[in-house]
Formats: sequence, C-alpha cells, structure tokens
Amino acid sequence: MRAMLALVMLVVSFIAAPAQESDKAKQALKTSQAALGTPLPDVVLTSPEGESVPINGFRGKPLLVTLVYTSCADVCPTLIESLYPAVEEAQSALGPDSFNVVTVGFDVRADTPERMRLLARERGIDLPNWRFLSADQQNLDALASAVGFAFYSRAGGYDHLAQVSIVDKDGKLYQQVYGAIFEPPVIIEPLKDLVFGRFSPVSSVQNVIDRIKLFCTVYDPNTGRYIFDYSLFVGIAIGLLCLSLILTFLIREWRRPPPSPTGRV
Repeated sequence: MRAMLALVMLVVSFIAAPAQESDKAKQALKTSQAALGTPLPDVVLTSPEGESVPINGFRGKPLLVTLVYTSCADVCPTLIESLYPAVEEAQSALGPDSFNVVTVGFDVRADTPERMRLLARERGIDLPNWRFLSADQQNLDALASAVGFAFYSRAGGYDHLAQVSIVDKDGKLYQQVYGAIFEPPVIIEPLKDLVFGRFSPVSSVQNVIDRIKLFCTVYDPNTGRYIFDYSLFVGIAIGLLCLSLILTFLIREWRRPPPSPTGRV
C-alpha cells in the first residue's frame, strides 16, 4: 500500500508526457527502494557560511536527508514547508538533539550556499540541527546515488522524486518516505525506531528506559501531537500484580496441611 501511494505521489511530481514520465517515475521508485541499506559515502558539502560539512560528521544520530532545487516553484517548497511541523514535533517528542536534518541543493550550478541560505529563510526554517547545504557535482552524484534520488532535466527545471531519506546512526539508509505532504507519524515513527533502539538488544538500564520511551511515546490524532503515555505499562503492572496475588493464594492453599481427623476412639 505504501509503495502504491508513493508511486502516485511520484507520478504527480513528474510533469510531461504521461506515458514516458510514468516509466521514469517507476524506475525512480525502483532505484530509491534499491538503495535501502546503503551506507552514505564520505561526501563533503558546503554550508551557507562557506564551511565544509562532511556528511559522515552526522553519524551517531539518525539523519533526515532531502534533496531539492532552489528554483522549484511547487514540489520542493511544499516538501520543505510540510516537513517543518513534522520535524518540529519530532524534536519535541524525541529531543531536539536526538537527530539531524540536511536539505541539499541538487542543481549544483544554481544552488549556491547563498541560495540555500535564502531558501531556508524564505521558508521560515529556524529549527536547530536542520542545515541547508550545497554540493559540487562529484559529491552530489555520490550522495544522490547512495540515497537513491533520481532527477531529470526538463524545460524550466527538473522532474524528481519527492522523498525524505532516513539514515540510521551508523550512516546506512534505513527508510524512504515519499510525497510532498507529511503527517508527523510518517516521519516520527521510523525516527522512534532509531532514536530509542527498537532493534538493539536490551543490555543496560538505558536500553530498558529507551524501550519504555519507545512504547510510551504515542501519537494523539485529536491534537496532532505526540504524548508520553504510561497507561500501557500501568495496565501491565496491574495485571502482573493481580496474577501474582492469585498465584500466592493458590500456593498457600496448596501448601496448607489437610485438617486433622476427629471423632476417633
């Protein structure tokens, strides 16, 4: 079902002859999915201040990667503006320093550090740990290949896959999220897996705490916010308490000696 929805959103972002662009869309989706599990290469990007930013410097925390171009008038601005509340809620629910976000310009001739800075300002992106970066052709090609990002030149711009790539703390591509509009859970649920270590062994007190946070951090559709809900564990604790009381009663009854016989001469 997710792949079907992704394909629909992908086809929408390709604007040209329907049959030809549909084939491109299908190939782009195939390329994107084939990249899962790929480690990010040691590419170096450029900040709006002109500083070198190694992508592997973000290892140790999950990373969201989006690729856009600054002259885009539809999909890219919508993607960034829709991603903003999801990232904001993720920072509130999981911790502002629990993950990073990078938005990289893929039109290397036009997406200069200054243009990326203006893009962030125009879209009101002021969240911590979200950086807008530029790349040269070699580094852009390596990054796009690693995250399975496909784009094609067309008159007036590019056709491209609208995706957010979620990378784990070891720098491997963990999941793709498609579309230009994001409800918070589609971004936060996979981040929860990585931040709280759903697949890591429970080998320390911190692992136990993280596992509790994983199951207790839940989405409330009425408010559109994530809340920390202990009710599941409270219910389990009450159930275990009742079970232990029943077992204690049964054991005591089983161990109680039979009554002494009476009335014998």
